[in-house]
Amino acid sequence: MMSVTVTVPDIGGAEGAEVVEILVAVGDHVELEQSLIVLESDKASMEIPATAAGKVLELRVALGDALSEGDVVLLVEGAEGNGVSEADSPAPVASQQSVVPPTPQEPDSDAGINTIGDPAESQGDAPGQAVTAPVPGPTTPGDASESIGDRSGIEDDSEVYAGPAVRKLAREFGINLSLVTGTGRRGRILKEDLHKFSRQRLHGAPSVGVTGAIPGVPDIDFSQFGPVEIETRSRLDQLTAKNMTRSWLNVPHVTQFDGADITDLEAFRSTMKLEAEKRGSKLTPMPFILKACAVALTAHPKLKSSLSGEGSELVYKGYCHIGMAVDTPAGLVVPVIRDVDRKGVWDIAEEMQDLAASARDKKLTPAQMQGGVFTISSLGGIGGEGFTPIVNTPEVAILGVSRAGVRPVWDGEAFQPRKILPLSLSYDHRVINGGDAGRFLTDLTALLADVRRIIL
Repeated sequence: MMSVTVTVPDIGGAEGAEVVEILVAVGDHVELEQSLIVLESDKASMEIPATAAGKVLELRVALGDALSEGDVVLLVEGAEGNGVSEADSPAPVASQQSVVPPTPQEPDSDAGINTIGDPAESQGDAPGQAVTAPVPGPTTPGDASESIGDRSGIEDDSEVYAGPAVRKLAREFGINLSLVTGTGRRGRILKEDLHKFSRQRLHGAPSVGVTGAIPGVPDIDFSQFGPVEIETRSRLDQLTAKNMTRSWLNVPHVTQFDGADITDLEAFRSTMKLEAEKRGSKLTPMPFILKACAVALTAHPKLKSSLSGEGSELVYKGYCHIGMAVDTPAGLVVPVIRDVDRKGVWDIAEEMQDLAASARDKKLTPAQMQGGVFTISSLGGIGGEGFTPIVNTPEVAILGVSRAGVRPVWDGEAFQPRKILPLSLSYDHRVINGGDAGRFLTDLTALLADVRRIIL
């Protein structure tokens, strides 16, 4: 018997990801690919799996530790050859995401995308995780320790629930952590809380709910009206809510509506059912929508651009990676299909299936949720005639797809029954104007009405 070292695998370039949960203890027997710890970066939460089976001899990590690729997690007792090579080691499992590169002071995630996808079981809290968050009582106004730059009392905040990276940043800012209200899970202080605290102190900003700031929603004891049940939201849900709010407050949204006649597309798709069965694939309308969007985005590159330089620059992207929003019980995830403009419909359909399976099994890696230039959010499986999706910043546009239905359409002589697919294009009005959006939707609906145009 020998001891095998289990290390942090490739986590998508994340540096200093914090250990937020430890799922095993010394003496436990772990199986190959069993989740050992949960790391949380500014992009995602990832379960680190075991690369060897056996009895846990020693834990080399603790809650709050900052880990990167190659750092040792634990030692297990196993037979020689029991481990797997680094090249074959399973990827970390991401339980929350963000498809898009983060802005400097916020974690990355899908911002307010409403969609339906394959359900996935939500991840519960690890048993036995300690929460340490006693906070000293409020200080009186004018207390010198509240001001930025006054470092008095900074070393007295050891009992505050915050990770090493946050404590380091607090020391650099000269902030007493005991004065900061944590908005993370179980009251943990995040970097965003420090930035907010700094802005408030430097600019003399009043607390939330006071004139000059966004009014807060008061907490109400609903139990006074009847029975209630309280459920802790998943980290992914909380992250999505923050990003939704960030996008809504920073981006001037406009939503434009149109309908695509997909009667001929549906007729063609029905003729391909046998071939789809032979391929072991399922040909839904979504691969055609993805491909049509890629063609339209190539013709209208501004809709796949992003703002930079505090709005003074526009970044045009020479690639076409499109995000596909998926809803799970654990929260929204947006896997990204890369180079959609270079792939055929069959390839797109197969990749969609693979990504959906990974999302269902919580095995999407950070790399599979990054780099999108445009997002599609579909509610076609649920219904509705339209909705207003929120832009997935730093993207500048998002397409909402609702349920198709047969409607009478005038052909110049009589009304004909046609299958119409409702589309909702939300865009950042700082970049996209009504003419840009209108021309994009006109081309997109023409492509969906006659899919032969896609190959032109």
